Amino acid sequence: MIPSILLRFAVATVVVMLDAVALRAGDDVAAIEQRLRQWTDAFNADQVEAVCDLFAPNLIANYRGQPEKNFDTLCSGLQRALTTSQRDHRYALELNEIMVSGDMAVVRLIWHLTVTDKETGEMMTSSDRGIDVFRRQPDGQWRIVRYIAYEME
Repeated sequence: MIPSILLRFAVATVVVMLDAVALRAGDDVAAIEQRLRQWTDAFNADQVEAVCDLFAPNLIANYRGQPEKNFDTLCSGLQRALTTSQRDHRYALELNEIMVSGDMAVVRLIWHLTVTDKETGEMMTSSDRGIDVFRRQPDGQWRIVRYIAYEME
C-alpha cells in the first residue's frame, strides 16, 4: 500500500502537470489569435510584404468553386489585390473556435470582406466561412498549412 503522503504528492504532481499543459494550450490559442489579427491589420493597411507571412510554404488552400492554391498562387493573388486593383479590400475577422493539440491547431472562422471601387465608391460585401489548419513552424511561428473556405449565403 502506498503511504498517503506519497499518494498526495503524486496527485499534486499530476495536477501541476495538467495545469502546465492547459497553460501552454492557452498561450498557443492566444498566439494564433494574435497572428490572425496581425494579418488582418497588415492586409487592411496594404502591407504587401506582410500578407504572406501567415501561410506556410507547403500551404494547400481550397475555396469552393476555385482551383486549389499553394503558397505561391495564394500569396501572389493577395499581393496583386493590394497593389494593382482598382478596388479597396478590407477584411474583418470573426473567430469561432481555436483548438490546439501539440504543434497542430484548427481554427473555425468567418472572414467578412468589404470591397470598395476606388472610382465610384460602390461597395460589395461577402462573408466566407472557413477552417484553417495551423502548424507550429521550425521558427516557432504558427502558420496556416491547409485551409478550406466557402462563401456564406
